[in-house]
Amino acid sequence: MSEKKITPAEYSRMAQQAVPPSPLGKDCLTAFVTGGAICCVGQLVTDVMKRLHFAESTAQSSASIALIAVAALLTALGLFAKIAKHAGAGTLVPITGFSNSIVSPAIEFKSEGQVFGIGANMFKIAGPVLVFGISASILYGILYWMFLVSR
Repeated sequence: MSEKKITPAEYSRMAQQAVPPSPLGKDCLTAFVTGGAICCVGQLVTDVMKRLHFAESTAQSSASIALIAVAALLTALGLFAKIAKHAGAGTLVPITGFSNSIVSPAIEFKSEGQVFGIGANMFKIAGPVLVFGISASILYGILYWMFLVSR
């Protein structure tokens, strides 16, 4: 019994038929509104902290910490994924998405222990982002120094 080989073009056509069309405009609007709402909450925390006479840097740090903590808590409770399912990239792009990308693998692998479970796996998703982000910032810093500062 021989199986018929599927060409890449045939596979692509079959995949297009199987996937329902995505409402791109609606998805973009939802992500924009959700991400904007998260940023507004961060700004609200910053403004409240400044009204309480904290230094601006302390207020901004407090907003970041609050957003990270809330996202981590929502992830641990299994609610972040439900929100992200409807809100899309709006939850994943701000700092809340970074928090989720650290906490999710930590929860998933906690049964394997502190070191080989949580410690070894919690940066699986965020690790490459950190590596390439830090590498890019070093490269940009060197280029900035070479072409603008050293003149």
